[in-house]
Amino acid sequence: MTHHTTDRLRQLYAEVLQAIVPDPQREGLEKTPLRVAKSLQFLTEGYRADPGEILSSSLFHEDYRQMVLVKDIEMYSMCEHHLLPFFGKAHVAYIPDGTITGLSKIARVVDVFSRRLQVQERLTMEIRDCIQKALNPMGVAVVIEAQHLCMMMRGVQKQNSITTTSAFTGIFLKDHRTREEFIHLIGEKLH
Repeated sequence: MTHHTTDRLRQLYAEVLQAIVPDPQREGLEKTPLRVAKSLQFLTEGYRADPGEILSSSLFHEDYRQMVLVKDIEMYSMCEHHLLPFFGKAHVAYIPDGTITGLSKIARVVDVFSRRLQVQERLTMEIRDCIQKALNPMGVAVVIEAQHLCMMMRGVQKQNSITTTSAFTGIFLKDHRTREEFIHLIGEKLH
């Protein structure tokens, strides 16, 4: 982000503090607008990255046609409805059709889409669709389990609720045994 964007966000957050805090000039809040401006830019840096390009930068031809699963990927995002965090784990699998990608690239794709203002349902589908488009595998499976501070801190205030979303393509949709294997593997503690 540019210095101009940081300064504009700083000004806006200074106005927000003036609207809600009796003494927005006190020592502890003096630099808060700048810190929040920088923080928000970091939390939304996914808008400035191309997840398809990340996957494409590390493609390899391999005659491997079994499930590749990267599970328990830490995921942090911001709810677009309340600008509050939601966080949890993403589990991503694909079955290659002659092309694989570097394993870290899967986690980076989760990060890129997570670091945008999101809803969990869209986030799940965007990860799935990006991998399907970039790798053209026999199928992709994505499950995200997350806790939403917009449900925990405000509104219904349910502290222990977990939201689970899933999205599948190809063989994960057509073959229930493949889908069941994926579900079994993400629930197992193999390590």
